[in-house]
Amino acid sequence: MASSKDYLEYILDQLSGLDDISYCAMMGEYIIYYRGKVVGGIYDDRFLVKPVKAAVAMMPDADMELPYEGAKEMLLVADVENREFLRELLDTMYPELLTRKKR
Repeated sequence: MASSKDYLEYILDQLSGLDDISYCAMMGEYIIYYRGKVVGGIYDDRFLVKPVKAAVAMMPDADMELPYEGAKEMLLVADVENREFLRELLDTMYPELLTRKKR
């Protein structure tokens, strides 16, 4: 099942307090970037983030879910209504994220 553009726009609006949020559409889903680094994505209308230590520490009870078959598990962000939490989550995760490779 592909993610809806409406859900993507909702998440982008929730993240609008952060500088340099972008996304890339990929096979009906959306990869989310923060300051040029992949933080996670929108998969089947779920906001999933990479399970870096900072994210696990902030969401110790979060469900680990597969974004798609064959992928590594990611953390489900359940509290997408809380803009302050989302901003803190991405800011805290940022130092642990890998830099995007140039093509």
